[in-house]
Amino acid sequence: MISLNNISVHFAGTPLFDDISFIINRRDRIGLVGKNGAGKTTLMRIINGQMEPTTGQVASPSGSSIGYLPQEVQLNSRQKVIDEALNAFAEIKELERKIQRLTDELTNRTDYQTEAYHNLSQKLSEANERYDILGGATQHARAEKVLLGLGFERLDLERPLTEFSGGWQMRVELAKILLQSPELIMLDEPTNHLDIESIQWLENFLIDYPGAVLVVSHDRAFLDNVTTRTIEISMGKAYDYKACYSDYEMLREERLEQELAAYSNQQKQIAQVEHFITRFRAKNTKARQVQSKIKMLEKMEKVEVEDLDKSSIHFRFPEAPPSGKVVIEAIDVSKNYGSKQVLHDLNFMVARGERIAFVGRNGEGKTTLSRIIIGELEHQGQIKLGHNVKIGYYAQNQAEFLDPEKTVFQTLDDVAAGEVRKQTRNILGGFLFSGDDIDKKVKVLSGGEKSRLAIAKLLLEPVNLLVLDEPTNHLDMRSKDILKSALLQFNGTIILVSHDRDFLQGLTGKVFEFRHRKIKEFIGDVYDFIDHRNIESLKQLEAGRKAIQADRETGESASRQNWEQKKQFERELRKLQNGIEKAEKEIERCEKEMAELEKIIANPALDPQRIESGEVFKNYETQKICLAKAEKDWEQYHLDLEVLEKKQ
Repeated sequence: MISLNNISVHFAGTPLFDDISFIINRRDRIGLVGKNGAGKTTLMRIINGQMEPTTGQVASPSGSSIGYLPQEVQLNSRQKVIDEALNAFAEIKELERKIQRLTDELTNRTDYQTEAYHNLSQKLSEANERYDILGGATQHARAEKVLLGLGFERLDLERPLTEFSGGWQMRVELAKILLQSPELIMLDEPTNHLDIESIQWLENFLIDYPGAVLVVSHDRAFLDNVTTRTIEISMGKAYDYKACYSDYEMLREERLEQELAAYSNQQKQIAQVEHFITRFRAKNTKARQVQSKIKMLEKMEKVEVEDLDKSSIHFRFPEAPPSGKVVIEAIDVSKNYGSKQVLHDLNFMVARGERIAFVGRNGEGKTTLSRIIIGELEHQGQIKLGHNVKIGYYAQNQAEFLDPEKTVFQTLDDVAAGEVRKQTRNILGGFLFSGDDIDKKVKVLSGGEKSRLAIAKLLLEPVNLLVLDEPTNHLDMRSKDILKSALLQFNGTIILVSHDRDFLQGLTGKVFEFRHRKIKEFIGDVYDFIDHRNIESLKQLEAGRKAIQADRETGESASRQNWEQKKQFERELRKLQNGIEKAEKEIERCEKEMAELEKIIANPALDPQRIESGEVFKNYETQKICLAKAEKDWEQYHLDLEVLEKKQ
């Protein structure tokens, strides 16, 4: 589909990559990987036509389309969320204007028999046909579906985009690209602004997408789930693997071992030749052989081996000072931002040594609660810290609080005190800041370097409670693995806000899910939680019914009042069960009916009469309304169930 032919890029005479060639096929799922600075973003910009290579060319079929989402986008739209998303349908919007213009013109003409009238009528027919092919009648429904999948609530769709943070605005940009359905989707770190649920939805969307997908990501789980091909940019060359990221890592190790063996053999050969040249250069009888050896060396194609960076973020958090058994106790904690309530009557306890993951949709209060715990935000209710609790906090935007005019060394040295000050250079070395790097000003550092420096500051004072809010943002795979290793060795308590499933796996033993201003506790790691999340609440109802039956069988003499309460509880359980079952059946029916209608809309030839009469579109809108009502009923039944369970 898209062919990169001998692409080379030089900056100030220095090659970034040289003679790169590969083909992106129609259904490819490609992960583009390489060290920071290897040229991944540059290559994506070249494919997108935003940048010209020094030599080589990108060839693609005429009329092919590309959707590209960079890491950062400047947005200035004041439109509503849904209206901004609908801007993705540029051709449909143009067709709507054209159809209206042609319809108005035909309405005002009376020369029905003329060729000019016939031509206008033909143009209107063609415009309507193209409008139907593009799915003009379902554009609103498709936009809603994608926006909801990316985490927006239905009420959010009518709010101005300016009311949302940059991360949520990026979701709208991502939605627009998905809705445009280009032949190639290119995404640069798409999971940075998404939560776990939205990432899973995006994974499923991309897996089923009919076009090609090219992604740059430091999310190993995302790459493994989406990609089936990995292209590595290394030392100016492209290495193509027909494998997902984890399989690529193993294949890459095999390649590097083979290259190292070939390099070692060649170095031995070169040493032998050079020894021969040195030994016999002065002898006239060997002049011809010496010149032959010299020419052989000059013509020899040197085997290059990647300069393997064996350095790692070697560090351990300082020994955690002893604390009380109860580290945090929350009593009726609530938080409002103006009229918007984010958290409501939270009650929980964190014990010494626990490792807790905060998960949930963005905006549900994870960062807010983190800031309340460290004493940064005013709130209602009480947060009681246990005896001798010392907190180390890493904010999601911690790098922004670094002084851009200070050097790397000054950043740590200015806050270090006592014996730890003597270790400043060692700490920086452990975070890959060595030599001249420590004299660089913060303002010239990359996002990953700033994140590493901000994490390094946590080592300056021993703590026993780490509260980390998205610490892996901007960190590459290797840095994340080393940080995870250090956290596994930390002997204090950890609260970790993250959407990186691979990073969380095995690191935490409890999950706090934030939803509807409340939190739910779950014992297990993140994948246990994800699996459990899909269990239907009807199983909980069944468990409640069995518990009631067990009470009866014990033969305990319950009072008449308790018996009546149990009967009432059973009646309400039965009512909720029936309501949930009915709502689920209605949801299933609506979705099935809408799927059938979407097939007809996508291919009008299946039922041209109903398409022409407009019955298909009317029925689709009716089913959409029914689906929304059924989903709302289903959610309300579950909320009522939670209230009922708390009463019992």
